[in-house]
Amino acid sequence: MQGRIIKGIAGFYYVYADGGLYECKAKGIFRNRKMKPLVGDVVEIEVLDEDKKLGNLTEILPRRNELIRPAVANVDQALVIFAAKNPKPNYNLLDRFLLMMEKQQVPAVVCFNKTDLARERELSVLTDVYKDCGYRVIFTSVSEETGLSEIREAVEHKTTVLAGPSGVGKSSMMNLLYPQAAMETGEVSEKIKRGKHTTRHSELIHVEGDTFVMDTPGFSSLFVDMFEEDEIKYYFKEFEPYEGKCRFQGCSHTHEPGCGVKEALEQGKISQIRYDNYVLIYHELKEKRKW
Repeated sequence: MQGRIIKGIAGFYYVYADGGLYECKAKGIFRNRKMKPLVGDVVEIEVLDEDKKLGNLTEILPRRNELIRPAVANVDQALVIFAAKNPKPNYNLLDRFLLMMEKQQVPAVVCFNKTDLARERELSVLTDVYKDCGYRVIFTSVSEETGLSEIREAVEHKTTVLAGPSGVGKSSMMNLLYPQAAMETGEVSEKIKRGKHTTRHSELIHVEGDTFVMDTPGFSSLFVDMFEEDEIKYYFKEFEPYEGKCRFQGCSHTHEPGCGVKEALEQGKISQIRYDNYVLIYHELKEKRKW
């Protein structure tokens, strides 16, 4: 029987297959192959007990892609949600997440929630920073129920990783958009006897048809240790038009004279916020490599 892993906890994998939820263990063959099943994997299972819905994972079908952080498979895009205010958006944290998605070749949509708490000027800064460097930006207010139709349209017919720090309204948004998803989460929680109010593990929610959302734990920091400092400039999309305009080949865009990226920065074509975050991450990685 074929199904999809919706959650994995302590060596047990919960697989939706043929309209039911099966609790499965992975066979030793995966350890031998050094493969770990991931949330989002399409798998083959053998049913051991139909009444109790118990089974074994026997095969992981080929993955379209595999993310390292969060550790999930077969996704089409990331929807990263931050609050426009309360808490104030942490641009450095957001840029770290976008950097990881760029490296893993997963398109990202940026959502700023709680727009009812922010002033127009604060929202225009967010637009200038992220729309101008090529990201789709959606503004929402869960409390006023605005912007939700745009979120619905963005995730339709896709498998979307939902990510962001705690306290920005991810769960409230999901419950409002898709009440049936909360019911489904409850079914999973009942089966595995865990609380469902805080996301501690990545979890795949079947919304409807071919629309899936992966809820992931909130994060407060991200270490970009999967990068070398020399490569991160290629993942800041707004640098690309100026890459060939530097005096020195291999320019890091940090201290060199005649740098096309820094000239674009001075002309207001590149966001100071994004550039400052680039420099911070660059030096963090350089320092780490030294040690």
